[in-house]
Amino acid sequence: MSWNEPGGDKKDPWSGRGDQKGPPDLDEAMRSLQEKLSGFFGGGKEGDDGSSGIPPLKSLGFLAAGAVALWGLSGFYIVDEGTQGVETRFGKYVATTQSGLNWHFPAPIERVEVVDVKQQRYIEVGYRSGGTEQTLGSVPKEALMLTKDENIVDVRLAVQYQVKNAKEFIFNVVNPAGTLKQVTESAQRGVVGSSKMDFVLTEGRSEIVAQIKKEIQDVMDSYQSGIQVTSVNLQDAQPPEQVQNAFEDAIKAREDEQRLINEAEAYSNDVVPKARGAAARKIQEAEGYKEQVVAQAEGESNRFSQLLTEYSKAPDVTRKRLYIESMESVLAETNTVMVDVKGGNNMLYLPLDKMIQPQPSIQQANVPQSTVEQPSHAKVDTAQPAVRTSTRGRDLRGRQ
Repeated sequence: MSWNEPGGDKKDPWSGRGDQKGPPDLDEAMRSLQEKLSGFFGGGKEGDDGSSGIPPLKSLGFLAAGAVALWGLSGFYIVDEGTQGVETRFGKYVATTQSGLNWHFPAPIERVEVVDVKQQRYIEVGYRSGGTEQTLGSVPKEALMLTKDENIVDVRLAVQYQVKNAKEFIFNVVNPAGTLKQVTESAQRGVVGSSKMDFVLTEGRSEIVAQIKKEIQDVMDSYQSGIQVTSVNLQDAQPPEQVQNAFEDAIKAREDEQRLINEAEAYSNDVVPKARGAAARKIQEAEGYKEQVVAQAEGESNRFSQLLTEYSKAPDVTRKRLYIESMESVLAETNTVMVDVKGGNNMLYLPLDKMIQPQPSIQQANVPQSTVEQPSHAKVDTAQPAVRTSTRGRDLRGRQ
């Protein structure tokens, strides 16, 4: 018959307490707990009456001291290099600890939050990087903005920052990264909105990035956010995708214009100096000719003045000298030889015109005699100059 059937003895086979009629004895429970604690802490042997050798209150004191020691040891913590620990007592800031071994009152009195102040953090505005190849995905809500000349541009920024004050980073701003992103969008739209489209897309990139970084840092410092903006990178700046082809054509046309301007300037730099040099040479030649003519005229004038002085002193002598000099200058250019025979009109002819001619070279000397023209005294053209010579001789003698 089982223990719970009618007529059974109502005895529990598992606990063996089916015969108990009341609650368990409290003294027995305390004694059992004291025995367990005594065994855990190495207590003494039981006495003759079955009681432990350590009083119950003393055992509880040992247990409390051990718990307090363990609780105090849990207050040690290590702050790594490049990080700072922010201690709070019941949620209020207490101190900022540097790298090394530190201690604080364990929880729940004090807590420590370790902040990495050397970590380079970043946010993305206008795009999201994703995938293994870091492909850029545009976010039109953040990227599209209006310029000063009422054009729309697609601008994408990446902002890198780090924590410069752990206390301000934790307590002054609820969401530092979100706040920084909103400030970046505001500064970006303000700077781009005050610039023209060509300036944003071409030569003004570095200047725009510098202005955005300055405005972001000024606003975050005014919030006492404990954030230091290290760099602002302009990932991309281009017109909207709908007008991208037309804008590329405009860029090509602008590049062609600049190329033609450069070629024209190069040609100008090549031609203009040459023209200036030729003009300067012409001017110098004209000035030299001018000085030459003036000097000759002055010389002729001075010579004439001196000649006039001499002529006034001896007219006949001067006149004769002038005539002789003139005839000398005229006859020096001819091959005619005149022989003045005093007291007669006989004409003497010598082939001096052939004699005073340049002698033939060695090659001409080697030519056969048949090819050399022999002088002829009977030619009419050679006799005529002699007649004129004798006539001039008589005229000269008559004048004398």
